[in-house]
Amino acid sequence: MIRSNLHRRSALALIGGSALAGMTGLPAWARSEDWAALGADVKAEFKWAWDHYVARAWGRDEINPVSGTSQSFFIDGHDLGLSLVEALDTLWIMELDDEFQAGVDWVKASLDFDIDGFAQVFETNIRLVGGLLSAHLASGDATLLTKADDLGNRLLKAFEASPHGLPYRYVNLKTGAVRDPETNLAEIGTYAAEFGVLGELTGDERYYAAAKRAMKHALDIRSDKGLMAANIHAETGRFTSRNASIDVYADSFYEYLWDAWELFGDAEMKLWAEECIGAMIAHQGRRYDGRLWFPMVDYETAEVTGTSQTVLGGYLAGLLGQVGRKAEGDDFLASYTEMQATFGIIPESIDVTTRQPRTKRTGLRPEFADACLNLWLGDRDERYRALTAAHYRAMKESSKAAYGYTSLADITTRPMTRGDNCPGYWWSEQMKYYYLMFAEPKRVDLGRLVLSTEANVLQGFVR
Repeated sequence: MIRSNLHRRSALALIGGSALAGMTGLPAWARSEDWAALGADVKAEFKWAWDHYVARAWGRDEINPVSGTSQSFFIDGHDLGLSLVEALDTLWIMELDDEFQAGVDWVKASLDFDIDGFAQVFETNIRLVGGLLSAHLASGDATLLTKADDLGNRLLKAFEASPHGLPYRYVNLKTGAVRDPETNLAEIGTYAAEFGVLGELTGDERYYAAAKRAMKHALDIRSDKGLMAANIHAETGRFTSRNASIDVYADSFYEYLWDAWELFGDAEMKLWAEECIGAMIAHQGRRYDGRLWFPMVDYETAEVTGTSQTVLGGYLAGLLGQVGRKAEGDDFLASYTEMQATFGIIPESIDVTTRQPRTKRTGLRPEFADACLNLWLGDRDERYRALTAAHYRAMKESSKAAYGYTSLADITTRPMTRGDNCPGYWWSEQMKYYYLMFAEPKRVDLGRLVLSTEANVLQGFVR
């Protein structure tokens, strides 16, 4: 793989965009915000939550911050230190070096993947393979790479079992047995970033080849409108639904087309990303009361098949900016910004025709902050920082529990009703997004930064 010489930040600068655009709409507090102080506050909150994890859930997958208990994520009874692994590169970026080293020591002494149990291939890759790789890239510790390679080899069995190279949803980490061939775009197409970096570091070309083959298969059966259905079968290789989606069952597929261009200079992946984004804009974008949304449509006719949009779709606003469609990215971000202003916390799912919640619970979702970060990295417009600051403060107000930050059971009550779980991605995603934007940490070169869908840093560390 040949790396690209023109990174997205340079490309966006060539496209244009004034850092002053949209500034007139900023509230006074945002124009005078002490960003370094806000970054320090993010670090303090992360450290506070981390101390509770260490005290009450060390080595467990996830902490339940209201009750102070913990729970497994991948395989019942076999915790794989999910939150710990997810937190590693965030700890390192925040210069919490003692905490980082304690986590690395746990991984080296206790993390063993030789488990006779089925793990979800997609989640295991983005969370554990990605977390181990980013921690290795941060520290240079070779054992972390060895662990990632061991796990990657186990996950490859899910690809090799399919006649089309489409990974089954689950693989037994010990035996290599597979199950659940009825899968989706996200779960067959979110490997190129981690597998590509793993392949470069180990010299094993199987990783990137397997990831790209799976993506290409789905892309090769696009409709005449350039759309793909979200659901696909690993054994037949055919779509099993008619719904084209930008969020549920599909989101990170599209992110990884562009990430493969940024990380490896794969021009074919770049072309596919641009084609897919163009098809979304042309055939999925709809306006309801003036707001831009991307509801599900029939992948062949482009007729709307459902009027829901999830909070997961917020990532697309940032991706649109990355691929040079910043006007559409800002337009779509505005739809989620209105939801944040209306409800305080963006609903997990809304009906785009009424802009009312379809689901009242939500799980500490990071996608809005993700989009703001990617748009901010393009032109450093302070309004993205201001929107992210509002997102951070709303999370602090609504979700801070006795032993950490928790999901919410109902965002429509006042105060909001809390759940009792801190998802593993909280440690890797939004707290990192906040810190990168507010603190501009010295251990990351923001101009070279490439994050996975789980916000693992795969390029851009300064050591």
